[in-house]
Amino acid sequence: MTFFTWVKDQQKHLQDSISKFKNKDFMDAVVAGYALVAAADGNIDSAEKQKMAGFISRSEELRVFDMNHVIDRFNHFVSGFEFDSIIGKREALKAIGKLKNNPEASRLVIRVCCAIGSANNNFDEYEKQVFREISHHLNLTPAEFHL
Repeated sequence: MTFFTWVKDQQKHLQDSISKFKNKDFMDAVVAGYALVAAADGNIDSAEKQKMAGFISRSEELRVFDMNHVIDRFNHFVSGFEFDSIIGKREALKAIGKLKNNPEASRLVIRVCCAIGSANNNFDEYEKQVFREISHHLNLTPAEFHL
């Protein structure tokens, strides 16, 4: 199974899963995860911000979150990367790490972020490496996500 086949298969089940975790920590982890992926190449441009906002606004699964709050939190994480990439990364991983003791929520964060990251059918090696790091940070194996 290819990575993109796996992502498409996972998207079918996101809505039911996300409704279980409709809370601030989960939303922060998703947004922080996407900020990490967006910063993978060292630059977060407006196209990546628009891609994230567009995916969330079109996604039935993610409409459970207030879009204005999602954008505010994304901008918060992005500002950390703009100030200093190490600080931004540390803050994003801290938000993601809050779910470390919940394997189901941890897996879902990775599935959602993979869906956002691959929305344009372009998932480069830098982005895959970020997901491997997130997986390890959550005590999960990257192979589980075809990374």
